[in-house]
Amino acid sequence: MTTFDPSFRRPFHRTLVNALRETLRPPKQKPVRKKSKIAFRANPQFRSQHWIIGIVVALNLIGLAMILSAGSVVATYDGQNTWHYFQHQGICFLMGLLAMAIISKIDYRRWGHQITILLGATFFLLFLVHVPGRGVNANGATRWIDLGLFTFQPSELLKLTVLIYTAKLLADRQSELSEPRTFNAPVIIFVAAALLVMKQPDLGTVIIVGALMVIVMFVGGLPVLRLAGLVTVGAAITLAVSMSAAYRRARLFSFLQPDSDPTNTGYQTFQSLVGIASGGWMGVGPGASRAKWGFLPYAHTDFIYTVIAEEMGFIGAISVLMLFIGLAVLGIRAALRCDDKFGSLLAIGISMWFLLQAFINVGTVIGVLPVTGIPLPFVSFGGTSLLVGMAAVGMILNIDRQGHNE
Repeated sequence: MTTFDPSFRRPFHRTLVNALRETLRPPKQKPVRKKSKIAFRANPQFRSQHWIIGIVVALNLIGLAMILSAGSVVATYDGQNTWHYFQHQGICFLMGLLAMAIISKIDYRRWGHQITILLGATFFLLFLVHVPGRGVNANGATRWIDLGLFTFQPSELLKLTVLIYTAKLLADRQSELSEPRTFNAPVIIFVAAALLVMKQPDLGTVIIVGALMVIVMFVGGLPVLRLAGLVTVGAAITLAVSMSAAYRRARLFSFLQPDSDPTNTGYQTFQSLVGIASGGWMGVGPGASRAKWGFLPYAHTDFIYTVIAEEMGFIGAISVLMLFIGLAVLGIRAALRCDDKFGSLLAIGISMWFLLQAFINVGTVIGVLPVTGIPLPFVSFGGTSLLVGMAAVGMILNIDRQGHNE
C-alpha cells in the first residue's frame, strides 16, 4: 500500500490564497541612489553650454595664433615688441573669459530692466569719442576713447545695447505690435546712434546695427510690410552715403570692377585673393604666410581670415566658418527653449550678430562684398570687440541655463 507524505496534504483553497497573495504583493523597490554631482553631464542644457564655451574658446585660440603670426610682422614694422599684439589680445581674452563667467551667472532679465542706463551710457561714450583730447584717431577715423591704460570703442558696445533695447521693447509690447510707436521707437534710437557713428566715420558698424535691429524686429512679430519699407529706405540711404565720400566711392567702384585698379583701390582685395589661393587645401603651415609680410594691409585685423586661409588652407578656413555656424545654431537653440520672449529675442539677436558679422568679414576678404572694415568676431585683433562679444556669450549661456529642459 502506497503512503503519502502529510506535507502534501494541503487544502486547495489555502494553496490558491497563497498564490494570489504572492501575485498581488507589490514588488520590492530597489533603493533609490542619490544623484551624483556629475549628473549634469546627461543634461542637454549643460552639454550645449559646454559646446558654446568650447567653440568660443576655439575661435579665440585660432585668433591668438594668427595674431601671433601676422601681428609680429606688423609690430616689427612699427618698431614695437614682436609679442605686442599677441600679449594685448591674450590679456583681453583672459578678461573676456572672466566677463563671460560673471555675466553667465547674472539673470539676463536684469539687463532689460537696466536698458535705460545702458543706452544712456552708450550714447555718452559715443559722444565722448568726438571730444577733443578724448577721441583717438587711427587710419583716418576717430572711433576710440583714450582711457589711459587702454582705449575703448563704444560702437562695439552699441551693437549689444541696441539688441537688448529692441528685444526688451518688443517683449513688453507684444499686444501693441501693430501700433506705430512700437515700430518708431527702435528706429529713432538707431537713427540717433547712426548719426554719432557716421561722424567717426564707420559705415560698416551702422550697417551691422541696422541689420540686427531689423532681424529682431522681424522675429519679434512687427508687420512685414513696414520692415520691407524700412529696409528699402535704409538701402537707398546706404548707397547715397557710400557715394558721398571719395574713398567710399572708390571702394564701391573697386568692388564692381576689381581689375580696374589692382595697385590702388583694388590692391587690398587683390592681395587677399592671392594669399587665399596660395593656401591651397591644407595651407602653407603655421607662421609661413607670405601675404603678411607687407603685401596685405591689416592682416592682423580686418583681413585676418586671409592669413587663416593661407596658413591653414581651405580645410582650416571652412572649419572656422563651421564654428561660427555651430555657435549660431546653439544660440538659436537656446532661444527656442526659452519661455521668455525677451530672452528668446536677445539670444537670436546675439547669435545672428556673430554669424552676420563673420559672413560679412569673409565676404569682404574673398571679394564678394565691398571693403567695410568689419572685424571677424573673436578672431581679429581688437580688445573692445572681444570683450563685448564674450559678454554677449555670457548672456546666451544664462538664457540657455534658464531654458526648458528638452
